[in-house]
Amino acid sequence: MHNSLCVCDRVPRLDTRTSLVLVIHHTEARKPTNTGQLAASCLVGSRILVRGRPSHEEEPLPVAPGSRVLLLYPADDAIPLDELAPELDGRVTLVVPDGNWRQASKVRRRVPGLEAATCVTLPPEPSAYRLRAEAHAHGLATLEAIARAYGILEGPAVRDAIEWPFRAMVERTLWSRGVLRDDEVTTGLPPGAIRHDPASGGAAR
Repeated sequence: MHNSLCVCDRVPRLDTRTSLVLVIHHTEARKPTNTGQLAASCLVGSRILVRGRPSHEEEPLPVAPGSRVLLLYPADDAIPLDELAPELDGRVTLVVPDGNWRQASKVRRRVPGLEAATCVTLPPEPSAYRLRAEAHAHGLATLEAIARAYGILEGPAVRDAIEWPFRAMVERTLWSRGVLRDDEVTTGLPPGAIRHDPASGGAAR
């Protein structure tokens, strides 16, 4: 996003019992529509592991002693997170793969420390992401998946706080493309917002 539409002022800093480890594929980390890193910026103490880089060994999983490791991935042995949550009585490390389905499927066996992790899934709920096409019917943007998992583990207020900058990013991007009118941007437009980057010859708002 160009400067006049920046969402930094919408990013909260949430200190939660659940720790996030985002395992992002190196090709995904460069994409301007990536949402996983936005989610990580909302959560105090979150960690980002970049994987899949040629000639780089995979980093071991950073987990605090005594923390229960949950991998958000629909493996055959995955447990619905809302069913497991009442049994969790200590600290939790939520590991979330960030990449396409093929890249995400490799995380469990490629990242040291994930072999014994419990895989968990989310209740089905439509995505609100409108910037990238999703190949799977129940696919979500990474931030949406993280927010919904935190909603189960930490409460709905935490989910809402994580989703707020995501909504701002989506709406401001659609506004800049001419898809939304000013009054359809529910998260608000910053003062001086312009619809197109002036560096590319775009017109002002």
